[in-house]
Amino acid sequence: MAITRLYLVRHGEKGPAGLSDLGRDQAERLGRRLSTTPFAAIHHSPLPRATRTAEIVAAHLPLVPRHVCDHVADRTPVPSAGRRGEYPERWHSWLDDVPAEERDEDAKALTAAVEHFGVTGDHDRNELLITHNFVIGWFVRHALDAPEWRWIGLNLDNCAVTVVQWDSTRPPRLISFNT
Repeated sequence: MAITRLYLVRHGEKGPAGLSDLGRDQAERLGRRLSTTPFAAIHHSPLPRATRTAEIVAAHLPLVPRHVCDHVADRTPVPSAGRRGEYPERWHSWLDDVPAEERDEDAKALTAAVEHFGVTGDHDRNELLITHNFVIGWFVRHALDAPEWRWIGLNLDNCAVTVVQWDSTRPPRLISFNT
């Protein structure tokens, strides 16, 4: 039975140019914390705060390849007009204000991200995804088999680790959240 573990990390605290001083310290501590985990790769969002977090963490994982990955870009899942009723009405006005460049209608891109990373192969593997709050919320919602709108309200701390695991014999499961 092969296992895939996704280590989902929200970037360090945002600053004026990528990360704040605290954000850099958070990333440094995260790198030390994860330095003994045998990762296959580090995948990170193209935004400066995730890129800088990945650079700092990668210094503690010098043999692990790191690359920008569009699957973990900053996205906000929003329902299409025909599926709007599947989201509680109290969230509609907030969702209407999501900037166009962040909108992921019916979570098509995030669903593709789960399908891309949430697979098992012939060998166990650990993948590190340095990304954003709503992306991690989507993966957690998927692992819990919760309604699509339940990613809302899952607030992740900067540089906290959430682990979702897939194996070939059962559905995905949440191993840890925001630790």
